Amino acid sequence: MVTTRRTTVAVVGGGPAGVVLGLLLARAGIAVEVVERHDDFNRDFRGDTVHASTVRLLDELGLGEAFRSLPQSRLDDFSLPMPDGSRLLLGDFSRLAPPYDHVAMVPQWDLLDMLVTAARAEPSSTITMGTAATGVIVENGVVTGVHLTPRSGPGERTELRADVVVACDGRGSTVRDAAGFRPVSSSVPFDTWWFRLPRRDGDTASALVPAFSEADVLLSFPRPDYHQVAYFAPKGSDARLRAEGVEAFRARVARLRPDFAERVGAIGSMDEVHVLDVRMDRLRRWWRSGLLCIGDAAHAMSPAGGVGINLAVQDAVATATVLAPALRAGRSGAGLDRDLARVQRRRTPPAVVVQAAQSVLHRVVFERAFAGRLGDGPPLLPVLLARYVPPVRGLYARGVAFGPLPEHAPAWARR
Repeated sequence: MVTTRRTTVAVVGGGPAGVVLGLLLARAGIAVEVVERHDDFNRDFRGDTVHASTVRLLDELGLGEAFRSLPQSRLDDFSLPMPDGSRLLLGDFSRLAPPYDHVAMVPQWDLLDMLVTAARAEPSSTITMGTAATGVIVENGVVTGVHLTPRSGPGERTELRADVVVACDGRGSTVRDAAGFRPVSSSVPFDTWWFRLPRRDGDTASALVPAFSEADVLLSFPRPDYHQVAYFAPKGSDARLRAEGVEAFRARVARLRPDFAERVGAIGSMDEVHVLDVRMDRLRRWWRSGLLCIGDAAHAMSPAGGVGINLAVQDAVATATVLAPALRAGRSGAGLDRDLARVQRRRTPPAVVVQAAQSVLHRVVFERAFAGRLGDGPPLLPVLLARYVPPVRGLYARGVAFGPLPEHAPAWARR
């Protein structure tokens, strides 16, 4: 049995982009339904960096106090280790104006719960959990809705009809694939293995410093109660690492971070080490009549720089800013084509700039590390600029904290 219901905007995917878009459209008085395939947001090893551009947006939305009450830690700078054992300060967030002078580390489930609570306070907002979008409804060449199925077992299938569908369901987007879009991939030299280690009193929590040893790279992110750790190795290394076993993996971590040596026993088995198949890709065209892709569904980002969440949130703000007036004017379906194209024109430049910067970072850091060439030190020009021209550290920090072309909340969404 198939039932049908209707909304104005169907948002598929309850990640940061989808939930922010739903909240903004609801504050414009537009009927919006956000559909999330999981029953909750409690999943480990999702992107948890909340950059200044997103914190500023939350302040504009009147959610700053609620956000700052969430459990979080902060990163005040980022550095590179030098061959002589010293540390080169590349980006100094203290050079930015407070309160946007750091990167917040917040569990993504807490951030999403806060945003969903705000969205549910809006009369025109609906959040549907535990329901998967399995395909798109196309009539006369126009996407007019999505097919929905309960994720847990057999259940009633639903057709969710909408004036426009927005795919926010990530780099493996079902909606994007069902609509016939195929992203163009860029080469990425590594995959990432995520795991947790206990945090102790006195652990440094305010700086982000990668660790290098021979051909290994490790990065740790402080949490209030633990360290979230990322180990980087050449793409396709997962089978080899698992075959070597957990003792060999613990030894790799201890070699990279001697201060973690006494706690690597917390990695009980390789089942506790979760691999991320890192991809970087981008759609040539983000839309077709009745459908728009944003966030990772339009441009999957490398974890380098931790900017994926923030770029997706900025996409959502631009989408709401463009679509809300058009929808209130009565445009729908093919009548929104110019508006959907406008969103892509507005948000393609930031995606291109960030992916280009990530590609450079892949070449000068990760590829050199895997080739055992980081002993020569990082590239000379960034070192000289950061070391002898201190304002450059603020420019680097600003690029990370706000990114290119950050968005502001539209006036009608502010509280």
